[in-house]
Amino acid sequence: MGEEELLRSRAVSAVRAAALARHPDLEQHDLTAAGLPLGDLADVLAPSLFGGHRLVVVLGVHEAAGALCDALTGYAKVPDPDLTLVVVHHGGKRNEALLKAFKAAGAAVDECPKIWPNELGGFVRNEVRLAGGRITADAVLALVEAVGHDLRELSSAASQLVSDFGGTIDVDAVAHFHRGQAEANGFAVADKVMMGDGAGSLEVLRWALNGGVPHVLIADALAEGVRTAARAKGVDVRSYGELMRTFKWPKRKAENGLKHARGWSIDGLSQAVAVTAELNADVKGAAASADYALERAVRRLLAIRATTGGRR
Repeated sequence: MGEEELLRSRAVSAVRAAALARHPDLEQHDLTAAGLPLGDLADVLAPSLFGGHRLVVVLGVHEAAGALCDALTGYAKVPDPDLTLVVVHHGGKRNEALLKAFKAAGAAVDECPKIWPNELGGFVRNEVRLAGGRITADAVLALVEAVGHDLRELSSAASQLVSDFGGTIDVDAVAHFHRGQAEANGFAVADKVMMGDGAGSLEVLRWALNGGVPHVLIADALAEGVRTAARAKGVDVRSYGELMRTFKWPKRKAENGLKHARGWSIDGLSQAVAVTAELNADVKGAAASADYALERAVRRLLAIRATTGGRR
């Protein structure tokens, strides 16, 4: 119970993980209290004909109708030993009697109170500690200033910082991380890939995905990078000025095309075109996970560049 959504979600996940650890064949039911028919609740709370343990999670019980509250209260008085029931309440006075009834019946309570702005520093330090690192006081302030007050974003940033920098996180690491997030886009990913920077490619890809850059834009940037390098590789020129004149390209595109082409062979670029064509379909629905499809394509492109080199 409580106002903080992240903490509520973690509390439910912890119960779910514990139940699965004890009962690998666990039968799971997730219900939303608002508008839930009484019969649907009765069905999942009724003893199972097939045996085995069940986990029932009822979300938003502060919005439950009176009859539903009565049914839950009645169940709490005579619980089924083969069932784990979790009720999630967002705090406040609505349906407070239901919580009191569960507490009186001996239910375990996970408090998820709202975290106020002056408590964010403690939250960040704890998240970094849970991820296996430490963070300096000035870095805590810098991270909160850079990311804001959203707990999920702060938690994600803390985990990412420890993953990227390890050990002690200082203000320079936070600045590097935030700058990397700001600069992460599809073209940045493509540039790293075309230059054969394996670690940098995956780091910027992760930042771009965490920052909400659409999968299609990253895939398009990779395809454009490969096409540009292939066209540059196909003509015998030694300066970006010649590329500008030959293809009527702007200076930046010509510079990138020449720079990228030097590390690739024509055969490698031909293979890369096929990879980006497949990726285009994957991010538009062909793949089960667009995130995985992008990472897989990046790794394949890096491997092609490494094995084919800059030969003609």
